[in-house]
Amino acid sequence: MSAWKSLSDELDPDVRTFTERLRLVIDRSGLGVVAVAERTGHDRADWDAYLHARGPVPRSAVVALSDVTGADLGPLTAHWEHADRAWKRTLRERAVPAGPSAAGPRAAPEPGRAPAPSPWPSPPGSGAAPAPRPSPDPAPDGVRDRAHAPEGEPAGGGAPEEAPADRTMRIRKVPPQGPAPRPAPAPAGPAPGRRRRATPLLYAAGIAGAALVVTAALLLVDLGGSDAPPAAAPTTPAATTAAPAPSLPEGVSCTGADCGGRDPESMGCGGPLATTVARTRVGSALVEVRHSAVCAAAWARITGGAEGDEVSVQAGTAIQIANVEGGADTDAYTPMIPVASAAAARACASLSDGGDGCTGG
Repeated sequence: MSAWKSLSDELDPDVRTFTERLRLVIDRSGLGVVAVAERTGHDRADWDAYLHARGPVPRSAVVALSDVTGADLGPLTAHWEHADRAWKRTLRERAVPAGPSAAGPRAAPEPGRAPAPSPWPSPPGSGAAPAPRPSPDPAPDGVRDRAHAPEGEPAGGGAPEEAPADRTMRIRKVPPQGPAPRPAPAPAGPAPGRRRRATPLLYAAGIAGAALVVTAALLLVDLGGSDAPPAAAPTTPAATTAAPAPSLPEGVSCTGADCGGRDPESMGCGGPLATTVARTRVGSALVEVRHSAVCAAAWARITGGAEGDEVSVQAGTAIQIANVEGGADTDAYTPMIPVASAAAARACASLSDGGDGCTGG
């Protein structure tokens, strides 16, 4: 841990708490002051001042320190706000001058010159003589009357040796030079009663005109029409198009339901278009389910059978049966049944010696 210098006891408690918090964050990060200055973008001298509480810390430095050290920004910002207010309060107190007022002491009057009269009245008992009140400027002739003369002297006599301190001034009322111009009368508008009556008349005239136009249009349509009813538009019969038959390979003559009960070889469904989808052995005979995807049909075939052996194919309720004729021919196959999928058909065999079995169990 870094050996920090002790803080001054005269610091504000909020500033002290925030500074100690900054030191603790740096100690926990394991970084030095130089590394913190390089990574936060602030000078080393600035961080020395921040960590020794010699000046306020900008908020950008607090955010950068949180990013560099991974410290939680919330508590750090809360301490910074308290410290910032304390710094502002301290700087305001330092800005107020301590001592005599900015105006300074009142200058003493120069010797031989009377002091200037004070604009404020002297308090009673102070012994200072009141300053003489300046006489008002003489008013123009015709506006101010002469001062009242003492009783027994004519008004036009000579002025007395000392004028009274308080004179009464009267303002003579000057008559106006001419009559004031009269305002121009406003242009006379239509009387309210006439305007109200004219509006309904206009509405009525408009409605009557519209009714006449509609009536004339109806009459013109009636006169120009013919007695014969309008010819109805010819209806086009709906074209009934049969669904196109599926395209079958060359040599295939049926598909689906059309193949039911038909010979698979003669309809072109056997050979390379057929596959064995299930088989089983019943005795020494091989029983198979043959399926043609093109014809959507299936049939049963027995190979290695004996005369009188029976083979059948079944899908749902549809069933087809064939028998081994005997002689040199030991094979037989059934007519086709339509199927939706190859797994829907099952082949069975019933041998002449009493054995039987089916495909699929």
